[in-house]
Amino acid sequence: MQKYFFILCVTAIAVSSFSQQVKRPKLVVGIVVDQMRWDYLYRYQHRYANNGGFKRLMTKGLNCNNTLIPYTPTYTGCGHASIYTGSVPAIHGITGNNWFDNELQQNVYCTEDANRTTVGSTTVEAGKMSPANMFTTTICDELKLATNFRSKVIGVALKDRGGILPAGHSADAAYWYDNKTGNWITSTFYMNALPAWVTEFNQKKMVDEFYKQGWNTMYPINTYTQSTADENNFEVQVLGKSFPYVLSPLIGRNYSLILSTPFGNTLTTMFSKLAIEKEQMGADSITDFLAVSYSSTDYIGHAYAPNSIEIEDTYLRLDKEIGEMLDYLDAKIGTDEYIVFLSADHGAAHNPKFMQQNKMPAGNVLTTKIGETINGKLKEKFGEPDLILDIINFQVVLNLPKIKNNRKLNLSEIQEEVVDLLQNEPSVLNAFVLEKLGLAPLNSTLKNMITNGYYKKRSGQIQIIVKPQWLEGFENGGTTHGLWNPYDAHIPLLWYGFTIKPGVLYREVYMIDIAATLAALLHIQAPNGSVGKVIEEVLK
Repeated sequence: MQKYFFILCVTAIAVSSFSQQVKRPKLVVGIVVDQMRWDYLYRYQHRYANNGGFKRLMTKGLNCNNTLIPYTPTYTGCGHASIYTGSVPAIHGITGNNWFDNELQQNVYCTEDANRTTVGSTTVEAGKMSPANMFTTTICDELKLATNFRSKVIGVALKDRGGILPAGHSADAAYWYDNKTGNWITSTFYMNALPAWVTEFNQKKMVDEFYKQGWNTMYPINTYTQSTADENNFEVQVLGKSFPYVLSPLIGRNYSLILSTPFGNTLTTMFSKLAIEKEQMGADSITDFLAVSYSSTDYIGHAYAPNSIEIEDTYLRLDKEIGEMLDYLDAKIGTDEYIVFLSADHGAAHNPKFMQQNKMPAGNVLTTKIGETINGKLKEKFGEPDLILDIINFQVVLNLPKIKNNRKLNLSEIQEEVVDLLQNEPSVLNAFVLEKLGLAPLNSTLKNMITNGYYKKRSGQIQIIVKPQWLEGFENGGTTHGLWNPYDAHIPLLWYGFTIKPGVLYREVYMIDIAATLAALLHIQAPNGSVGKVIEEVLK
């Protein structure tokens, strides 16, 4: 009798356990800060507010201090796709913001889709967008599948690629900013007309309100001791020579320069909160996902570079905004009912002039001129012009149709000649044929990063590796990114809310581990191209 009673109890417990729903957060908010170097967390830490975003995420969440990008090139399109797919360009297919398609024989933008049209604006090209060029699912797609498409997924970013790629193929919506009209728009991939709340928001023309304010530093300018003096020769004067920036003349005339101010981030926060409210995200027990990308940090970074007052002020302002977003989520969704992760798509290099002024090696790589020079030398040797079509993503794109259709030309000979010529360039550390990558004398980490970024149909034939701190272009100021080096590939990763325990993690993890970890936390399948691993500390 006791035996049967024991079996009955065990069975009852098992049935009860399996009948209970998996506990998931009501809302996942993914935050990607475009062009955020990892060291910004600590560079300005003493100035971040206690109730702000960064300090709260760092002290009350899990801080993965050694998070790296496992591929190159490190660009916005690749970064957003890799975070949300848990994969690498070699698998998900987003090999750059742009790439040369070897089948189409033309340059392609990562989210372009000629079969779609703009919704919410008269700017024709701005809405010809979709995630069609991305081969794999995202974590948002997998959440949709796991809940039989009852979860709501929305992507928000000033940049189309920052909203589209994270939200995935099955998203309810992705919204981005049209800098010609000042409107938030989308494409017919998602819908045929904007929701009323988006139209109402657009009609307010909040950009003009921000222009009225102008941009001055939040605090006295002499307190920005982590930055170089305001007027210097390594910044691009996008808004003027120095603080304060008067923006009122732009009212009703120019809707693009808001991108290069912190108010672009403010606009993103406002729109994101409105999306949560109007779309009732996180309002029931079915998990929803809001993918937010802050793009203005990238525009400002490109213009003013990492050591500028503009960047310092931008992050102090963003800190407050993220803090307000967390307060909003606490009130709207409920404390511990949501989870937030914050990361970046890539970092940024210091400006070469700034480095040289401080006696450190640096320089500018002018790939267009290099291409022209090498094309001239190839014509002298092989008798044919334009054997190089492009140098993009630090890869040489050869004119394969011309080479293959001319019996006098030998591909291997041309490749070897290009490699030899490149290795004589003062900016080049190494160059090699990509299909012979396995034979190249490279550090194993770098070899793996290049392998992860290579997809034959969307990559060049010859890889260029420039010396550390040598930037493509930007001779007259500002900065860029795209390389394997730590300043581009070391990014922040913070987890907060739901069941996350505070702590600091120093072991090496990767951008592609984010989606795998979310899949484990949500008890759903990982994206179908995922090669990331679960960060177990997030689940403990």
